[in-house]
Amino acid sequence: MRVKCVICDVIENINDFSPLAKKLRNRPIHTYMCGTCNQRIEDNTNKRKDTGNFKLYTSTEKEDEWIH
Repeated sequence: MRVKCVICDVIENINDFSPLAKKLRNRPIHTYMCGTCNQRIEDNTNKRKDTGNFKLYTSTEKEDEWIH
């Protein structure tokens, strides 16, 4: 399956029967990002986390005591 990176527009081939290919076929909202773009975003995010200016917003939902 041919896929295109949403950031750098590089076209790559992935295995047709891989879980990623199935996810991209069945759910069009999912997008593909190549390994280099993914690594670059991960590195920049880790740098921002290290500076202390990175806020991770978590859900404030409380667990229901009846559901366990």
